[in-house]
Amino acid sequence: MSNWDGKKALVTGGLGFTGSNLVHGLVNAGVQVTAVDNMLPDYGANLFNLKGIEDKVKVHKTSVTNAEAMNQLVQGQDFVFHLAGQVDHILSQTNPFIDIDFNVVGTTVVLEAVRKFNPEARFVYTGTRGQYGSVTDLPVTEDAPTNPKGVYELTNLTAEKLASIYNDNYGVKSIMLRISNLYGERAQMKHPRYGVVNWFVRQIIDGDTVKIFGPSILRDFLYVGDCVDAIMQCAQTEAAYGEAFNLGGDRPFSFGQLADTIVEAGGTGRWEPAEFSKERKIQEPGDFYPSLEKIKRISGWAPQTTLLDGLSRTFDYYRENKSHYW
Repeated sequence: MSNWDGKKALVTGGLGFTGSNLVHGLVNAGVQVTAVDNMLPDYGANLFNLKGIEDKVKVHKTSVTNAEAMNQLVQGQDFVFHLAGQVDHILSQTNPFIDIDFNVVGTTVVLEAVRKFNPEARFVYTGTRGQYGSVTDLPVTEDAPTNPKGVYELTNLTAEKLASIYNDNYGVKSIMLRISNLYGERAQMKHPRYGVVNWFVRQIIDGDTVKIFGPSILRDFLYVGDCVDAIMQCAQTEAAYGEAFNLGGDRPFSFGQLADTIVEAGGTGRWEPAEFSKERKIQEPGDFYPSLEKIKRISGWAPQTTLLDGLSRTFDYYRENKSHYW
């Protein structure tokens, strides 16, 4: 019997990219899972993401801003994984109130529900490496200054700070994760507004030329299977509660190297450099890759999937299931 057998978990954003992959991981570990998703168009929620485990997951269509619903849903849960949020960087530039509503208000609603109705539950929040903004020292450690360059990143940082306050002041044991560029199966593929690596995969599959902004800029890229392993491993590590952790790939790549690896994994395709748009250039933080020493030391987690292997799995998945994502 694993440490997960018989446990109960609530996953907000459970039909989206990271959420559905986490749901699969939890179900396979023997967890009774309830998934919450408001199923907004273009956000990535997809019932097909639960294929193979449909009968093992309770699904509730509601928003994390619905206090009455969240007050009920947190009850009886051993873990609350809060992955729901507004993740469209472009939308956050044109309508910041959606980010504030989902990422700040929604997180507060979920935390309040746990505090009032299930204070023994463990809370895990997933944010973004964009919370740091531009950096000067690489790799970036968790104690580096945070200076987000956009509303999306700012609201993620605010949500993280809320989780930390509820951990310190109200005893809601919380873990805060800052996730780097995520890619892999079960992400939305209809538009390029988030999930840059997956969008490049779609372009290769469609026979389009991939346009790379800043081919020399360095990033790390995290395979979603490794991300799920990290979330679950941290959740089972008592010393991780109250802490913020970087989650990232095993090493940095330039975007040019990423493009070459995507072409290699896809077995076809081409790419070319492109100029930043004015809006994109304003928010571009430059080189970024995180230190993983803290999460390795405390939880024992480290990424196991190479970029080539992760991309190969991603191509295989979407080529087989294209009709459910295009």
